[in-house]
Amino acid sequence: MNLSSLTQRLHQLSSVFREALFPSDLGNEDPAYLEWQQGFMRRRLSLSLRIGILAYLTFILLRVLLVLVNRSTVPPSWFAMAGASLLGLVLCLILHRSKIGRRYPALIFLGCSWSITLIEQIWATLRGVAFPGVFAWTLVFLVQATLLPVRWPLHLVAQVGLLGYYLIVNSLLGLNEAAGSRWDATLWLYLLWFCGICNLSVFLYEQLQRAEFRARRALEAEQEKSERLLLNILPESVARQLKQDQRTIAEHFPEVTVLFADIVGFTELSAGVPPEEMVRLLNQVFSKFDLLAEQHGLEKIKTIGDSYMVVGGLPVERADHLEAIANMALDMQRAIAQFKTPNNTPFNMRIGINTGPVVAGVIGVKKFIYDLWGDTVNTASRMESQGLPGMIQVTEAVYVRLCDRYEFKERGTIYVKGKGQMKTYLLLRHAD
Repeated sequence: MNLSSLTQRLHQLSSVFREALFPSDLGNEDPAYLEWQQGFMRRRLSLSLRIGILAYLTFILLRVLLVLVNRSTVPPSWFAMAGASLLGLVLCLILHRSKIGRRYPALIFLGCSWSITLIEQIWATLRGVAFPGVFAWTLVFLVQATLLPVRWPLHLVAQVGLLGYYLIVNSLLGLNEAAGSRWDATLWLYLLWFCGICNLSVFLYEQLQRAEFRARRALEAEQEKSERLLLNILPESVARQLKQDQRTIAEHFPEVTVLFADIVGFTELSAGVPPEEMVRLLNQVFSKFDLLAEQHGLEKIKTIGDSYMVVGGLPVERADHLEAIANMALDMQRAIAQFKTPNNTPFNMRIGINTGPVVAGVIGVKKFIYDLWGDTVNTASRMESQGLPGMIQVTEAVYVRLCDRYEFKERGTIYVKGKGQMKTYLLLRHAD
């Protein structure tokens, strides 16, 4: 193996270790998945540390009982080793709750693993023997793979670190096992397969976790998209009721204000203009109206052709619904003046306003919309259809409520279909 190949292998090994300890440094993963993975590791580490502490307490209690029965059964140094391991787990639990533990749970993982396995090996070294703690090793590796099935390279680091200590230190010191050689083929083949299966299990489970996370994210994105679409059609409170499977939604509101607006002579204006261009321009106009409705806290109900309907005071009741609609109407007049047809013909609008009680709700099961019913709605529509181009026509009820804050011009009595003779007014501006 030449120097270049060796350098490449070392670089690959370094990348594996870096991915295990600091995966965010490599930038290969979705940040949202890494954040979820960090949270998952922290929760499982907390559980693993508590289980490890409890397990060591049970082993210590067992050895204490054995000593009470036969004092020569357990060497005193074992209790020092067990106490050191227990202290290591407790320190890991404390660090786990610290800023370092929250940022680098991988370090806590290694500390937890080596507090059990590596301290036992150091204890054996101090006693002058090479002790492969197969029971402790396999138990720790199995618990790690079961409770923390993420970052398979991290599991590999924990295993390689332990085996590296065992082989290097014992070889340098020339230590042999208390019984048999440390190079027993059956033992190492067993450990090889055991570690390989644990790491493969973690790898496969992590692939499943990653796929499930992406699928869940995609589903949440689709649900959020559907939620936005629903809220574009229905008010939030109504959408919430509809999602609760309330098929017929109807509610009475004692006082709201309804506005209808219509582009004067839209059919004539669109003559000779490509339909796509006219629809695009109409979309720009109504999009501007949508923004105004949102600014004034009003509820857009619908558009019908070149007509626009908006209401104030529902589905959430508010005391200033009439003023909000009046301000909306004045802003709509200023907004429409900014638009012209491709033939350079300016747009003009009729606007009608009325206030009073309505019934609002959703009916049907397909292509449903939130709509209003009642005489208040019909009268507001008549105020628009029988209004004057470029003017805002309102009923006497609106005038009485706003005459001290807005300027009006009396239009007089007009015949309104379905209502007979009605006195109407033209809203001009906000009073200074």
